[in-house]
Amino acid sequence: MHGLINRAVQSFVCATYGQSCWLHVTEVAELGFSEFEAMLVYDDDVSARMLEVLCAKLDRPRAELLEDLGTYLVSHPNMEDLRRLLRFGGVTYVEFLHSLDDLSDRVRLAVSDLRLPELELREMSPTEFQLLCHPGLPGYSSVMVGVLRAVADDYGALAILTHEGQRGDAEVISIILVESAFAQGRQFELGARKA
Repeated sequence: MHGLINRAVQSFVCATYGQSCWLHVTEVAELGFSEFEAMLVYDDDVSARMLEVLCAKLDRPRAELLEDLGTYLVSHPNMEDLRRLLRFGGVTYVEFLHSLDDLSDRVRLAVSDLRLPELELREMSPTEFQLLCHPGLPGYSSVMVGVLRAVADDYGALAILTHEGQRGDAEVISIILVESAFAQGRQFELGARKA
């Protein structure tokens, strides 16, 4: 698995549960190190062991934990660059949803060797959508539920998201847009701010 993905999990755990929790996970999972390098590729078994130990330590189901990771990726100040990449998808939440079909290509523009599974949006009505997450990265659909929920908040939209399970080889996320302007969205500027 790409180091950026493992590094994101590491960042999430340290920011949410503390450095001591992360060090416990790396020790019990017998990783042999405590820091993932963002640009390396790790054996899938390393990532699987890390997640298994993390879920056991926190006594949380894997899907729930990965959904929280997805929320973290959009909402935490440490992840502002990723939030910006996602917000380039459109001015409204619906435009953002339609941009998900080419998210994996946009990610590859930023990191050429990072391959995310293909996403396919199906519009059932102007307020109902289905997002198909094709295989390629275990748990990706759970992370996407968290991302979609956090991005809806970011746009000020009220959306109901449900993981519908497997359909064929894809996992399906149901999205119902209750109100596109439910609350004021978070501030977003095209250009990055300097500290």
